[in-house]
Amino acid sequence: MATILLFRDDAYQQETTAVVTGLTPEGGIVLDRTVFYAAAGGQPGDKGVLVRPGGGEIAIGTAIYGPEKSDVIHVPATPGGPLPEPGEAVRVRLDWSVRHRRMRMHTLLHLLSVALPYPVTGGSIGEDEGRLDFDIPEGGLDKDAITAKLAEMIATGAQVSERWISDDELLANPGLVKTMSVKPPLGTGRVRLVEIAGLDLQPCGGTHVRSLTEIGPALVTKVEKKGQLNRRVRVAFA
Repeated sequence: MATILLFRDDAYQQETTAVVTGLTPEGGIVLDRTVFYAAAGGQPGDKGVLVRPGGGEIAIGTAIYGPEKSDVIHVPATPGGPLPEPGEAVRVRLDWSVRHRRMRMHTLLHLLSVALPYPVTGGSIGEDEGRLDFDIPEGGLDKDAITAKLAEMIATGAQVSERWISDDELLANPGLVKTMSVKPPLGTGRVRLVEIAGLDLQPCGGTHVRSLTEIGPALVTKVEKKGQLNRRVRVAFA
């Protein structure tokens, strides 16, 4: 049975009860449901704890998808420690301070893709810094000008929302896809769209803030040339 991904419906849910459905040979813990985002699309897997019935805690260092991409494996921060048994009920709790900073950064990177309307060839999301790689033939990107564009968009306080469309709808609207390196997952029948009201609409399975006001001040810290056509743009919270 696939893990129910609660973060897909509510990225602000910080904990849940869950049942252990399996353990991996490496000591990972599979649950029937989770609030932990599993590493994908440049966003790291969440950190946090699993609380066992007796009150003992297992620190979780990250979350990853299993081989079939349907189960989420919660990877203990310290290997070799005690593990719960299959069938055991646990409470799953996020390290919210880390998750929320990643949500702010992920949403900021969506804005960066608006400020620089070029195909995206890669990206990475951190708690303090993020980056996107763009397919840009010419150089001369101005850090201050891009920072000003980001500030202008953040100041709108636009709302961020998600909705689902069918695979066929996405295939009929290929312009929605900005990323060249990571294509939206097709084959399940539906694709999740993230909309920043009046600014952006694109497929994305990550976690985002509900309002641009949550991002706070941000700036472009560096523009790097990565090959003949690639430009890497780094952003950080100011």
